[in-house]
Amino acid sequence: MSAPAVQIDERPSRAALPSRICWASLLGIACVVLLLHVLTNGRYGFHRDELQFLSDARHLDWGFVSYPPLTPFAEHISLAMFGLSLVGLRLFSAVAQAIAIVVSGLIARELGGGRLAQATAALAVAFSPLPLFEGTEFQYTSFEFLWLVLIAYFVIRLLRTENPRWWLTIGACVGLGLQTKYAIVFFIAGILGGLALTRARRFFISGWFWGGVAIAALIFLPNFTWLVRHDFISYRFLQHIHARDVGQGRADGFLKDQLMICINVAVTPLAVAGLILFLRDTRYRMLAWMYIIPFALFWFGKGRGYYVAGGYPMLLAMGAVGGERWLAQLPRWGRQTAKTVFFSAFAVTAAYICAVVVPLAKEGPLCDFALRNNGDLREEFGWDELVRTVAEIRDSLPLEQQAHLGITVGNYGEQGAIEMLGPAYRLPPPISTTNSAWLRGYPTTQPSTLIVLGLRREQAERIFTDCRFAGHNGNSLGIRNEESLYHPDIFVCGPPRNPWPELWKEHQNFG
Repeated sequence: MSAPAVQIDERPSRAALPSRICWASLLGIACVVLLLHVLTNGRYGFHRDELQFLSDARHLDWGFVSYPPLTPFAEHISLAMFGLSLVGLRLFSAVAQAIAIVVSGLIARELGGGRLAQATAALAVAFSPLPLFEGTEFQYTSFEFLWLVLIAYFVIRLLRTENPRWWLTIGACVGLGLQTKYAIVFFIAGILGGLALTRARRFFISGWFWGGVAIAALIFLPNFTWLVRHDFISYRFLQHIHARDVGQGRADGFLKDQLMICINVAVTPLAVAGLILFLRDTRYRMLAWMYIIPFALFWFGKGRGYYVAGGYPMLLAMGAVGGERWLAQLPRWGRQTAKTVFFSAFAVTAAYICAVVVPLAKEGPLCDFALRNNGDLREEFGWDELVRTVAEIRDSLPLEQQAHLGITVGNYGEQGAIEMLGPAYRLPPPISTTNSAWLRGYPTTQPSTLIVLGLRREQAERIFTDCRFAGHNGNSLGIRNEESLYHPDIFVCGPPRNPWPELWKEHQNFG
């Protein structure tokens, strides 16, 4: 579809309400996606990022080095409800995406869309790569995506009804976003810029706007206090991660990622049309700037392409509304032809995306295809084998060494694996200098024998004494991932060369 040459109704808010909500379609699409995740989320194992969230969920605080506290808190609840169940622990993420799908359809309804527009918007979001991925793992981006969709929905409600009380709900979502992922500040810049650059600037003098600001600040206050107490360590972490991403080329291909990751390529015309229609519409123009400003900030600041994904549902919804109105102007055969071509292309790309993103099979061609094309799925293999290998190395040591044993790890994946899966093998807690684990410190009773993970031999020998090779870190399926490629060796060493306080001071790591 090309950008439809139609104008969205700009009559005052007293005009008739948009088309009725097509709940059956929206809930049906959301339930299908939710069921897909429930049936497949137990296929492989934990992702390394999930292991970090699980570890932090056992040490609740008002902040963590690499992210705000909401996601570990949600994972803490999941642990209490489901234990170490992959499907259970990922359920909140899957539900968050199902809600985002329904709200995307509701955005189309608020913009005046009928059944076709609402269903198209929901489908476009449901089967785009990044939103679909967010339901397969427990990540803070899963919840950030939901908050951004809700913010767009409430902003549209605000602009349509002219009721400034919607600023309170917008503020609550912004506050929850700040408690989820710090990158939401770029979208906050989009909200403020959209206000300043459109006629919506009148809300700056509304007490309800400042009430929303106060709610957002109040929700964020505990984490802000934590950041102050820890000298804004998360800011230094983000600087390090950004420099790493740029240095490793992870920020390359920003524009390509908009089509290959953020949205289903078949719905690109809807996204383009949605942006054009928002720009042309005086009532809703603020939404265009809510996309353009963070897009520009991430692009020129060399952010990763998927950071913009939360801005697309509102564009897709507006594009779906415009497409529906454009179709209404065509003769019947034209409507049928256009819908057949569009939805056929969409179905093909959606099937491909599902095959890449969702672990549809545990083995066979579909499994091989997914693992070949999805690096995140490859990171879900090997953790159980790693912990079992460490336990076997522990059992091979003399009893005297076992009695004074510690396990040091080189990254948060190894840390979470030992902490969460190790108790089944009676392993001691991991010793880690990465992210928030560094803040928790080293053991009070300092071990004299150490099983060392995640280091090359020269690194291990530089830090510890009497190191010897003890085992191999990999996976029985031979899947090439970070652990098998970059951390293949496990060592047994004596105490560190420097005292533990000095060692801790020298080895604060971000990852």
